[in-house]
Parts: sequence; structure tokens; C-alpha cells
Amino acid sequence: MAHRKPHLPEKTCAVCGRPFAWRKKWEKVWHEVRYCSDACRARRGSPAKADPAPR
Repeated sequence: MAHRKPHLPEKTCAVCGRPFAWRKKWEKVWHEVRYCSDACRARRGSPAKADPAPR
């Protein structure tokens, strides 16, 4: 039987808006975590991808 962890705290990613759950590696810095992944952290300052301008 798989081990389930239904009561872990969750946050919403500041970039993509998806929920993500607490992870052991974030234990000491959970209050500072804002992004769900390295990809979202890299996009934090970039504007959202838009359609290229017509030529």
C-alpha cells in the first residue's frame, strides 16, 4: 500500500498559479518558498509569453 500524505501544507505558485505541497527539502525555508519549480523561478521577472508581433 502506498504511503499517503494528505495533510501537508500547500501554497500557490506566484508565476503559474498552480498549487504545490510542502517538501522535506523546504522544511527550514517553507516561509520563503514562492515558486513550484525552477522553471517558474526562472520566469519570475519575465513577462508572460505573448504572440509575436505581426511583421
